[in-house]
Amino acid sequence: MTTLYLVRHGQTLFNAQHKIQGFCDSPLTELGIKQAKMARAHLEKEGIQFDEAYTSTSERAIDTLELLTDLPYERIKDLREWNFGSYEGEGEHLNPPLPYNDYFVQFGGESQEEVEARISSTIKKIIEKSHATNSLIVSHGAAIANFYRHWEHTSPVKKNVKIQNCSLFKYTYSDNQFILEDIIEHDFSSIL
Repeated sequence: MTTLYLVRHGQTLFNAQHKIQGFCDSPLTELGIKQAKMARAHLEKEGIQFDEAYTSTSERAIDTLELLTDLPYERIKDLREWNFGSYEGEGEHLNPPLPYNDYFVQFGGESQEEVEARISSTIKKIIEKSHATNSLIVSHGAAIANFYRHWEHTSPVKKNVKIQNCSLFKYTYSDNQFILEDIIEHDFSSIL
C-alpha cells in the first residue's frame, strides 16, 4: 500500500489579487511562503517523511515543494492546474458558477472532463511506477478538486469547503484505487 500526500501550493500574487491562474503563473506571496513553512512544521511534528516528491512545472508549486521538503523531486507538466485559456490572468469575477464543465473550451482552455482525466491518470501513473511508501505531490486547487471528484466514490472522507492553500489530502492507494483518508487544513490565523 502506498500513501500519497497531495498538496496545494501556497498563496500566490494572483490568489491575493483574485485573478484566474491556471497554466499561467505568479510567485508565492510572503503569506504563501509562511503557509508552506507551517505545513512543513506540521509534517515534521507528525513524523511524516517522504520517499519521493513530484510537482507541477509551475513556479508556485515548485517553490512550495522546496519549502515542504529537502528531497530531490521530479517536475511533471501534467500535474499543472486547469488550463483556463484566454481567461488566464483575468479577474475571478469572470468565472461562471460551478461546475465549469466545458465552459473554458470556447476560450482555448480545457473541459472539466479533460482536466479530471489528465490529473487522475498522471497521478495514477506516478504511484504505479513508484516503489515509495510515502509520496508527496504538489499541485493546484482545481486540479486537486478534480482528482478528488474522480475518486470521491471510494472515499469515506468528504471535502466540504474550498481547498485552501497548503492543505494536505492524504490518500492511500491499493487494489487499483485511491481512498481519501484525511484532509489536513492548517490554522493560518497566527500568520495573517
